[in-house]
Amino acid sequence: MLNTISKKLLTVVIITMTFNFAAAQNKDLPNVVILATGGTIAGSAATGTQAGYTSGQVGIETMIAAVPGIKDLANVTGEQLSNVGSQDMSVEIWLKLANRVNELLSRDDVDGIVITHGTDTQEETAFFLNLVVKSYKPVVTTGSMRPSTAVSAEGPLNLYNAVAIAADSNASGYGVLVVMNDQIHSAHGVTKTNTTSVQTFMSPMHGLTGAVIYGKHEFYSKPHGIFGPESEFSIEGVTSLPRVDIIYTGVDTPADLVDLSIKAGAKGIVIAGVGNGNMNAATLKACKNAAENGIVVVRSTRVPTGYVLRNAEINDDENKTVASDELNAQKSRVLLMLALLKDRSLEDIQKLFYTY
Repeated sequence: MLNTISKKLLTVVIITMTFNFAAAQNKDLPNVVILATGGTIAGSAATGTQAGYTSGQVGIETMIAAVPGIKDLANVTGEQLSNVGSQDMSVEIWLKLANRVNELLSRDDVDGIVITHGTDTQEETAFFLNLVVKSYKPVVTTGSMRPSTAVSAEGPLNLYNAVAIAADSNASGYGVLVVMNDQIHSAHGVTKTNTTSVQTFMSPMHGLTGAVIYGKHEFYSKPHGIFGPESEFSIEGVTSLPRVDIIYTGVDTPADLVDLSIKAGAKGIVIAGVGNGNMNAATLKACKNAAENGIVVVRSTRVPTGYVLRNAEINDDENKTVASDELNAQKSRVLLMLALLKDRSLEDIQKLFYTY
């Protein structure tokens, strides 16, 4: 039991801490929360000029402190949700992240969110959040191609630009945005195109959503598709997502890959097909058999750009397959995982690929 004096001292300490926190906040600035998940932006290496490094080594407070002027843009606070390379991003982290974003954005004292993330799977996380975040407030993901210890590390400027956009009420209603290398991309359109270049992210089908230079930004166009509060998808009460596998095709692809995927527990399969979502006859037969047994098969493509057309070279009606339209294989997987959270007809799933 605390005695009376101790209780009074404790009360004074709490009031003082509360006052100091409130005083540190600039009421004229918006409030932005940075949710850190790891990645190269939080990576480090032994030297500033080596290619090899370890992701997820730097905490969010250290990252914020390394960005001059960031607190002139907004009242910035940070939370460390995970600290992994994005090759180790998981559905578990996705659900934790999305629930936290929805929770924060429901508050009147939060105006925008920035998410730091590795670049390997950033487009998938952004697209997932684009479908399940239930707010119009700005949500911006960012990262870097060079670790924090590298010569000319671009992470601090990317983070500065991301906060500038998240702090801007004019960025509301654009869904989840990806900000990298002075460019603003939509979650729907962006994809990683180069293994090492800082200019790795591009939006080849719809073009840039906007541009940002040292925090000054301009939007060019609204993102494609349905997203945010208009999306029908919800993760409320969801603890896992159905397993969906991607099968990459090429010359003489073994058809038993489809069977092995189903035996492993897949509820859906995305074919990263050749050309217009094509595959060899044996694989197509295996996909038809899978579809007839309740496995949803989506035809996407390994080609970087273009549409996968329904009933073109492959008769989707006959084979009971779904055409991915313009979604690449990895984003097709994300959409199908969410679609399979409830029973839907193939016709309904096809409509999802046309509208999301």
